[in-house]
Parts: sequence; structure tokens; C-alpha cells
Amino acid sequence: MSTQLPLTFQRIAPDVRLGRNVRIFAFVNLYGCEIGNETKIGAFVEIQKGVTVGERCKISSHTFICEGVTIESAVFIGHGVTFINDRYPRATNASGELQSEADWAAQPTIIRQGASIGSGATILGGITVGANALVGAGSVVTRDVPPNTTVAGNPARVLKNSKTRSPNERAISRS
Repeated sequence: MSTQLPLTFQRIAPDVRLGRNVRIFAFVNLYGCEIGNETKIGAFVEIQKGVTVGERCKISSHTFICEGVTIESAVFIGHGVTFINDRYPRATNASGELQSEADWAAQPTIIRQGASIGSGATILGGITVGANALVGAGSVVTRDVPPNTTVAGNPARVLKNSKTRSPNERAISRS
């Protein structure tokens, strides 16, 4: 693990699994998650338990990645992206008590290899963003995004579907 500032400015729980050459900046909170090799995590990011982040990802500052999210390799997450894992959140259960983990289940979300999520986007739980898809800045993603597709808006709508290979795929095929 390499870091940019002293660990006193980070909260990395002992159950976090970090790959090699992971770069973590200040004011990051990680617990119960797994971060792949050569991934970069910007300042003011929280990644919760059960999250898996693949290799060579970039998670930009002020991003919140909640339980139930899987991010595959070579994914870009812009600044201030928020993932949501409960479409019907409540503070209390049916008896009026504060909800506990027993009162709900995280909806799984998958961000496939090579996808890019623009700054300020919100990704609702239970969806998949396909390989090499692009989610425009500020979008609210409420349903699955097909591979090689660009979406934007609130709710996010398809702007373009491209069968062309991404820059990552072109670079890999040249090696």
C-alpha cells in the first residue's frame, strides 16, 4: 500500500484487503472492502463493507460507494458520485424502532470493466452499468446501462450506443 499523507488522516479498517500499489489520499474511510492492484482513491471517499473494486480503477474525491457495489477493473468514477443500495429507505421498521441490518437487504449494483461514471452522478441500487459504458456528469441512473452506451440526464437516457472498441480495448489489443 502506498499513501500520499500520514495514516492519521485515513480510516482503513483491519478487514480491508488492499492490492499492491494502491494509492489512497487523505480523509478516506474504508471498511470491509477489497481494493484491486494499482487503484487510486481520492480524498473524502467512503467505501463500505462488501464492496469490491477491481484493478487500475480511479475513484475520484467525495465519492460514496455503499455496501452491495461491485466495480470491475479499469473503471473511472468521477468526483462526488453517489451509489445507493436501498430504493425504499426508511429510518424505522414497522414497529417504529430504528432499522437494523435485519430490516433490509442491500441491492447489488455492478459497474462493468472499462465503464466511466461522470462527476455528480447518482447510481441507484440493483442496476448494472455495462462494459465501456459512459454515464454523463450529474446523471441519475435508474435502470441498467447496456455495454458501449452513453447515457445522461435525470433519469439517464441513452444518447449513443457504440459498438466501437474503447481506448482501453484498443491499447490491450496492441500489446
